[in-house]
Amino acid sequence: MSETPSRPGRPDAILLLGPTASGKSAIALALAQRMPLEIVSVDSALVYRGMDVGTAKPSVAERAAVPHHLIDLIEPTAAYSAAAFCTDARRLIATIRARGRLPLLVGGTMLYAKALAEGLDELPPADPTVRAALDAEAARDGWPALHARLACIDPITAARLEPGDSQRVQRALEVHALTGRPLSALIGTRAADGPPPRLATIALEPADRAVLHDRIARRFEAMLAAGFIDEMRALRARGDLEPGMASMRCVGYRQAWTWLDDLEAGGQDAARRQRFVDEAVAATRQLAKRQLTWLRSMRGREVVDCLAPDALERVSAIIAAHER
Repeated sequence: MSETPSRPGRPDAILLLGPTASGKSAIALALAQRMPLEIVSVDSALVYRGMDVGTAKPSVAERAAVPHHLIDLIEPTAAYSAAAFCTDARRLIATIRARGRLPLLVGGTMLYAKALAEGLDELPPADPTVRAALDAEAARDGWPALHARLACIDPITAARLEPGDSQRVQRALEVHALTGRPLSALIGTRAADGPPPRLATIALEPADRAVLHDRIARRFEAMLAAGFIDEMRALRARGDLEPGMASMRCVGYRQAWTWLDDLEAGGQDAARRQRFVDEAVAATRQLAKRQLTWLRSMRGREVVDCLAPDALERVSAIIAAHER
């Protein structure tokens, strides 16, 4: 581990990716007991301060035991991007290697991982005015209607997005509004930010999707028991958050916002609560499906069944082979 980062054949960092509830964090923490490493989060939700329970953020004790990076960076009113992630991750990879430790990049935000591994596309930055107009249109007509409009101007991008994937549908429409060109035509036009780091990708993929779905349901119930709704109430009480913000669109938070609206309107019966739980779990399962689709498109990934009893041993062996 003490060799220089430029040693031939060794990757600059290890990517440990997987869908939500695949056990990425537990494996990463267990690996830290075996080798000198630092964890770099590849998760667009963990950057927000005050969003702990609903994001399954590592505990204070876990973060004290193992250095974690790119967690609690910004307020939930602010924005973070793939470009910012790439800048931060490149810097961290270099500094962690310089300390003689392994940079282990762990998470499920596949857009961030892809951007780091393949380089960023030349895309315009977010425009608050355009986004506000799209949010207003979505509030009036619904995101499926905006997805249908996207299908007319950029059928390639629309085909890979779910109609309810508001964040990505909005971004595709925003790019078209700002450039006059479809997002699919701009993907592949790389920014001149130097070659991407050399990464070895380990993909935690379940052999049985039904087992992963059960894990997702049980984890959401555990979040509720741990105070997720109280956390959501505290976020709403700030007075500076809106349901259209990127932070509040995170899976679980979006559904909790609507549930609290129902509670405030007097809808406190068990059926409505169950509907909220069902919608949050369904949205999380859809997220996992998208994450797995992204993973399967990644070239050169080394797959480990996250449900296998020896998943940790397999991941550890792969890393050891790369680090030799």
